Amino acid sequence: MIYLDSAATSFHKPKEVAEAVYDAILHMGNSGRSGHEISLTSSRVIFGTRKKLAALFGMDDPAQVVFTANSTQSLNIAISGLFGKGDHVITTAMEHNSVLRPLYRKEAEGMELTIIPCDEKGTVRYDLLEQAVRPNTKGIVCTHGSNLTGNLVDIKRIGAFCREKGILFIVDASQTAGVFPIHMEEMGIDVLCFTGHKSLLGPQGTGGMCVRKGLEIPSFCVGGSGVQSYSKTHPAQMPTHLEAGTLNGHGIAGLSAALDWIDKTGLTAIRETEQKRMRQFYEGVRKIPQVKVYGDFSAQERAPIVSLNIGDNPSEDVCDELAVRYGIATRGGAHCAPLMHEQLGTVEQGAVRFSFCYFTTEEEVEKAILAVKEIAEAWT
Repeated sequence: MIYLDSAATSFHKPKEVAEAVYDAILHMGNSGRSGHEISLTSSRVIFGTRKKLAALFGMDDPAQVVFTANSTQSLNIAISGLFGKGDHVITTAMEHNSVLRPLYRKEAEGMELTIIPCDEKGTVRYDLLEQAVRPNTKGIVCTHGSNLTGNLVDIKRIGAFCREKGILFIVDASQTAGVFPIHMEEMGIDVLCFTGHKSLLGPQGTGGMCVRKGLEIPSFCVGGSGVQSYSKTHPAQMPTHLEAGTLNGHGIAGLSAALDWIDKTGLTAIRETEQKRMRQFYEGVRKIPQVKVYGDFSAQERAPIVSLNIGDNPSEDVCDELAVRYGIATRGGAHCAPLMHEQLGTVEQGAVRFSFCYFTTEEEVEKAILAVKEIAEAWT
């Protein structure tokens, strides 16, 4: 199988990740719940992973790194806790439902919402930010990279805008963490939400959020904590404040090994390899008759994603043909990005998404280009 669906989840992971999970199952207990060795081993691994993530994302205090199951849970915690009735929040048409649905729910509860549109290539209209701000604007929530087009958002620019206006900035880094450099302080980010199973190359069921020190988010879930057991309220200190219940220690051990591999390989090397594979595929398909490619490819850097359609053929049918006839794994449909499809005019058809990773080879890309060409010739 040629796996070109890395934007959904990383399938090719370093062998060290699987080895770390296996070792954790054999040797790790419940972190923070006991004083014996296997519990302490778990605590050491989890704290060590917090330190690695804090370093990766430009944070000084590892205690501000909170573990969750995924970006969706992180975004729900941040959005539900920081915004309420009477507040105004700004987001963009690039967003995944992991951002949109929590915001829509708060909107139904009395929060005001403004959605900044994109241009014809799916790039955010930065020129509309200023006029979107109101006296009650409390924050901006946006993705760093579109999971549909691969377009990046200039989060440093928006972070500076938020600092100037005195409003919060929450970033969904699902498609970029582990590939693109992110520094919370330099980019003005208050809450960074990430998942472990995509470009961070960790196991599914791992993720987290980095919270700027001094920013208080109410507990989203309360319960067991291992400390202050006689208190009727959940502990206030971070990260326990946002981590009720037993953590996914085995998964976090795998994420820790993935972070070591990323550090050893280097963000630059990973990013440059993925950019080459993405550009190779784009150049190979963009002039094929009946193929329409979406997104802004004039940008110097973008997420390693190429989404396209072949004539009027349903995207799911093209994906099925790619899988059954060519053994190529892609994704079709709506990609949980409804507003982006509205902007691109692909609500009914969806789009066929090819997403590349560090482990994708030049030969695999050439086979994918040939497959698109053959389908385009046969189906139009």
